[in-house]
Amino acid sequence: MDYSYYVFGALIFLAVVLFITGLYHSWNNARGPESERVAHRLRVLSAGAHAGEQSTTMIKQRLLSETPALQKLLLEVPRVHALDRLLEQSGLKWSVAQWAMLVLLTFLVALVALSFINLPWLLRLLVAAACALLPLYYIERAKARRLLRIGMQLPDALDLMSRALRAGHAFPTALKMVGDEMTAPLAEEFRIAFDEVNFGIAMQDALMNLATRVPSTDMRYFVIAVLIQRDTGGNLAELLESISHIIRDRMKLLGQVRVLSAEARLSAWILSLLPFAAAAVIHLSNPTFLAVLYDDPGGQKMLACAAMLMLVGILIMRKIIHIRV
Repeated sequence: MDYSYYVFGALIFLAVVLFITGLYHSWNNARGPESERVAHRLRVLSAGAHAGEQSTTMIKQRLLSETPALQKLLLEVPRVHALDRLLEQSGLKWSVAQWAMLVLLTFLVALVALSFINLPWLLRLLVAAACALLPLYYIERAKARRLLRIGMQLPDALDLMSRALRAGHAFPTALKMVGDEMTAPLAEEFRIAFDEVNFGIAMQDALMNLATRVPSTDMRYFVIAVLIQRDTGGNLAELLESISHIIRDRMKLLGQVRVLSAEARLSAWILSLLPFAAAAVIHLSNPTFLAVLYDDPGGQKMLACAAMLMLVGILIMRKIIHIRV
């Protein structure tokens, strides 16, 4: 067996991934949220507002790999910490090294499986590269499910904190009560925030870390409201109760929107999958009928154009049915 073909395919895949990562890194450095946040911090530091700010180096750092050599290698990869943050936000116990090995294994398995099908090598590489993105898609879905569970638990947690504050407890104690009384995944995040405060991290930094680990709109509302209240004063118990009511009303509206857009989402799925299902049925019933699309250069160009048009159509349909609340 000639292994140079598979080595060449793997190298092409790695080159494409590194090229896309480099483009995204360049854009993010120039216009991304990280650059805006760094610029804001530099403006604040230049004014001397954080001269007495506590160091947060005592926060536990996540390892990208258990192997020291691989850890040093991964630290040189651009945007690797953003990927590590995504893994942390998804709630999965994977490391970046485990994710990279899973991506490479998925690509090789898909490439070997496609070698038994009579397809052009370029199409095999493209399909294998698409299959290699499945672990990233799984992480994004896990993150979305986790944020949804946290969003459903947050109103009850805010009500619990409001009652604790009315009973005379301090705000850190209310954080601890949520970590002890609620269930995962929200309880884990509030417990981490309380531990950071208990270990000496400033409350502002602990809450900002909480908002970073849980990048949801409702959690940002909670963190910003608490930080503003700590500077301006006011009744924090009533504020948390108000935020709880707002989140519940927002979730109710979001549920109504999802019900009204269910038919459009089903139509989008049918329109997206119908060409592939029809092509699979035709290929199983008469394999030579569609062979001209794979073998003839003109047919390959038609397939490429059709794929691009379908991608544009899918993006447009997703834009239409995705309603922000």
